[in-house]
Formats: sequence, C-alpha cells, structure tokens
Amino acid sequence: MTLVDTSVWIDGFRGGKSKEALKNLIDHGSICINDIILAELLPSIRKRGETELENQLNLLPKVPIQIDWNGLIYMQTENLKHGINKVGLPDLMIAQNAMQNGLTLFSLDRHFELIGDILPLQLYK
Repeated sequence: MTLVDTSVWIDGFRGGKSKEALKNLIDHGSICINDIILAELLPSIRKRGETELENQLNLLPKVPIQIDWNGLIYMQTENLKHGINKVGLPDLMIAQNAMQNGLTLFSLDRHFELIGDILPLQLYK
C-alpha cells in the first residue's frame, strides 16, 4: 500500500506531474490516507464545496495514527544531525505512520527523500 501525501493530492488535483501515477494507484486500489493528510486537504475542499471529492477521500482506506513521541524526537534529532532542518511535526508524523505500518510514502516534498536516506522510510518512485 502507498500512503499518498498532501503534496501529491494537490498536484494531482491541479493536473500536475503526479496525476498519472496517482490515477494508476487509485485504479489498482493500492492507496491509503491518514487523518493528518485529510486534515490538511479537507478544509480547502469543503471551502470550495467539493462534496463528492470529500466523500471519495473519506472512502479511502485510512491508516490509524499511533504517535510515538520518543520516536518523533529521535527522528528530528537524526534529521538535525544530518542537516535536515524545518521538518514540521505533521510531516514527521506522516513519515512515522508510513514506517510503522510498512507503507510506501508518495510525496513531492524533498525532505522526505532526505529522511529516507537516513531512516527506513520507503518512498514511491
């Protein structure tokens, strides 16, 4: 399964470079989402009144979030040791969620690539 990050959804909605890959993952039923990503996406979707899109996102398999605060502290410490700065808690939680559940993360955010170089974060390519 592939956890699709907010950056990919937004790019896909705009017809960007990830649109085809996102469509392929959807067609094969191999995507999932979590509450952090939904919390980042749904406010704008609701503001625009895109009820059908909201309903479709809410039907996706949702991966429960179990926050390991010590694990987040470790991740951020490792990031800082390796010069990876300004990774916010939501993205750390998304990375942790993917690693805890053996998921591949699909994101356009470069810091996930950097994190994947130092931690066992599998990225969609």
